[in-house]
Amino acid sequence: MERIIRTVKADELEKSALFVKKVFTESEDEESGTLVGNLVREIRSKKYYLPELDLVMVNENDEIIGYVMFSRFHLDGKYEDELLLLSPVAVKTELQRQHISKELIEFGLQKAQNLGYSACLVEGNPQNYNARGFKTSAPYGIFAHESVGLPAPECLMVQELKEGALAHIKGGVEYTFYEALR
Repeated sequence: MERIIRTVKADELEKSALFVKKVFTESEDEESGTLVGNLVREIRSKKYYLPELDLVMVNENDEIIGYVMFSRFHLDGKYEDELLLLSPVAVKTELQRQHISKELIEFGLQKAQNLGYSACLVEGNPQNYNARGFKTSAPYGIFAHESVGLPAPECLMVQELKEGALAHIKGGVEYTFYEALR
């Protein structure tokens, strides 16, 4: 199967949001699917959206088989021109465990680095992200506010895209500026 990574085309915006909703509905439940699909739409409507880091992997028939979004992010109102959030990541259910998310994430991180971003945050299962170079953020002074409700501190991770960037990027993660996550 041929795999091509590219940015989401204008006529694929809704299709890709529905793809994410379907994947999260199948892996978790309908409520989670709806929430994450709505989050994609909402991020696209905010100043934090980066169309060049809204990525899909398609097969030889141009069907979406994987999706990742990197958007600008801030900690306590700072660093929004340096820091990215990786969320969501979705892979077609029957194609999971075939390195699609790995390829998408690594492609996106390289592109983000080339665009001059300094660091990237992700919230999720450490087993999924440690292998991609993400490390627990707390030792770097980046922590989740209580409102985030992390299952464990290790679930919030960060990766430097510029050497030494995390020496000055510090603060609390919260999602109050996204309606979908309230």
